[in-house]
Amino acid sequence: MSSPLEVNTKDPSAVCAYAQKIFAGLGWSQSAPWVDKLFCDVTGMFSGSYPGYLGIDMSYHDFEHTLQATVCLLGIIDGRQHSGATPTFHRRDAELSLMAVLLHDAGFLKHIDDTTGTGAKYTLIHERRSCQFARAYLPHYAVTPNEMDDVCAAINCTGPRNHIARHTFHRPEARIIACIVVTADYLAQMSAPDYLHKLPLLFREFEEAFAYEKVPVYQRPYKTLRELELKTADFWHKFVRPLLDNEADAVYRYLSITGQPNPYLQAVEENLKKIHAKLQKDQV
Repeated sequence: MSSPLEVNTKDPSAVCAYAQKIFAGLGWSQSAPWVDKLFCDVTGMFSGSYPGYLGIDMSYHDFEHTLQATVCLLGIIDGRQHSGATPTFHRRDAELSLMAVLLHDAGFLKHIDDTTGTGAKYTLIHERRSCQFARAYLPHYAVTPNEMDDVCAAINCTGPRNHIARHTFHRPEARIIACIVVTADYLAQMSAPDYLHKLPLLFREFEEAFAYEKVPVYQRPYKTLRELELKTADFWHKFVRPLLDNEADAVYRYLSITGQPNPYLQAVEENLKKIHAKLQKDQV
């Protein structure tokens, strides 16, 4: 099993091809036309060619982040299927997972007449907006009301305040979908090769969101870029990793080749070392 980290996430067609490869390898090749259309639509959403919406105008939560999360999710599903884990995932479960990850940041989309600021202003409410968008869009794929709930539950759980453990799922597979989507979202961000260099972009997104929501500076968790950098290691070790280990059932383990280190966890640790080195250098 090759690492999803090897996929070119700057190229939507490469990620689509990877999705087709994973689906075909799991015996789900009948999903091919559906996968192509979904990727075509989502590419249009991010690029500004989807009717009624402007393109995503953010530099941190950009299209590449969504594509990075997508290949991570596909890698988890592939590894999980080959492991024989239960409950067994069926083709439709994988399709719903793919819908959720590709639309999990659709809440940053702005309507065509929304020309003030960037989509970052919706950071604190974007999960809810993503679900609203999904509920309007996914009926085109014959998604049933229960399936829509599965997709939106997974999207909602990507928010740091919306814990998987506090959510009620109507079937075990829906919970697994949420675990996989949440894991892919966090790992994709923190393992990215340019994570250190994109932290200033993330900080600016937070600033815009806090200003839009009128959060006073003294109440903001990150008042400066340096504070964001200083808190990143704790964010991983005290929040993200425990969340992935426990609430998300450590599904990241399916990204590992037996007996080999997990490439995503390794990449995160390398990024934390880079941040630490930068902080040390800045003090000199």
